[in-house]
Amino acid sequence: MIMIVMNLVYAASAYPAGIASDHLSQRIMLVTGLAMLALADLLLAFAAVPWQVFAGAGLWGLHMGFTQGLFNKLVANAAPTELRATAFGIFNLTSGLSLLVASIIAGLLWQMIGPQATFLAGAAFAALAAIGVLAHRANPAIA
Repeated sequence: MIMIVMNLVYAASAYPAGIASDHLSQRIMLVTGLAMLALADLLLAFAAVPWQVFAGAGLWGLHMGFTQGLFNKLVANAAPTELRATAFGIFNLTSGLSLLVASIIAGLLWQMIGPQATFLAGAAFAALAAIGVLAHRANPAIA
């Protein structure tokens, strides 16, 4: 049920978020998506009743809706036309490797400390990423 909620919210939010990213600052869209992820992780870390878990999954879906299409847009905008396919390949390779490392860390945290530590670490990483995006000097690709 959790994956259904997350994917339904993701699917419902992706198109409106894509339209918004055509009109709003991509930097703010990315930071908003990261903030939603941090909030989702915090809610999941402290969830005491089922509706809180479902709300966390919904926020996670919103995060996906706000960021996944935006990442593709950023890659397409940053890559020269003749290297666009290569850029997407490198982006997807690094994303997959990063997801593998993150999953190993999450699994170790879950096993050694518990689920709350896993979600708190996720919230911390999301918050650090948002701070990094805000602190980074403006780049024309993510203006």
